[in-house]
Amino acid sequence: MSNLLFALYILLPLSALAAIWFSFRYAWWSKAVDYKHPRILMYHMVSDPKPGTKFNGLRVSPAMFEKQLQWLKQNNWNFVTMNQLIDNHSQLPEKTVALTFDDGYEDNYTQAYPLMKKYGACGTLYLVINRHNNDWSTKKKAHHNSGELVKEPKLSDDQVNEMVSSGVFEIGGHTTNHVNLNTIDKQTKYAEMSESKAMLEEQLNTAINSFAYPFGIYGTEDPAIAKELGYTNAVLAEGGIETDIDKNRFKLRRVKISGKDNFLAFKMRMKTGKRGWKK
Repeated sequence: MSNLLFALYILLPLSALAAIWFSFRYAWWSKAVDYKHPRILMYHMVSDPKPGTKFNGLRVSPAMFEKQLQWLKQNNWNFVTMNQLIDNHSQLPEKTVALTFDDGYEDNYTQAYPLMKKYGACGTLYLVINRHNNDWSTKKKAHHNSGELVKEPKLSDDQVNEMVSSGVFEIGGHTTNHVNLNTIDKQTKYAEMSESKAMLEEQLNTAINSFAYPFGIYGTEDPAIAKELGYTNAVLAEGGIETDIDKNRFKLRRVKISGKDNFLAFKMRMKTGKRGWKK
């Protein structure tokens, strides 16, 4: 009997601690952000994680991505592009979701694209013009110098053209070189934001209306520059669920979808914009 009591003495506190940890990690008790507010999701790569690498948070596995799409479809989420979101946001149904992808990784074509066709989804790809042989990770933090992202295969122009022609994807601007807008002068900002827009419009023969700030970093003048250059909206890197599209049209928050999250975390992000209590 004494052994049983000792075991209960040890196990009960541990189980209570585990319950507390689980509760705060996933905040299952949190109230959902009203589903009248669209969810703008931010992805980068759709690929399996690579052990020992720095940027696995940017890699959502194909299996997890399909599970997310399947859940969205089964739970009657309405897929839109950013153009559709901006043009019709006051008339969109509850449970509307915009899938967005940053940078232009080749797996967006080989993995995300066929899965999105399978589930009737659409999305917006924020495409860097000079995406090949460009290690932009160091422009945010100098110690991000692993060379991992520069080695990651990027989309070809032919692949981009096919994705857009299919109607599954639209393209948004993401600067010419994936610059850190807070580290360059105003003239260079104009060039990075305007030249990429013009080049994409020429290549795709369509208006490029949406813009994503590289790294989600922007200066106080940058939203006005984006508007002046003819963009109709601009998105941040994170921030959660956007609740005022009109007010924040050039600073739209997105829900970060991390390759380090499990499926419960994804569902919590769809509910509240965060994985758990704090983030």
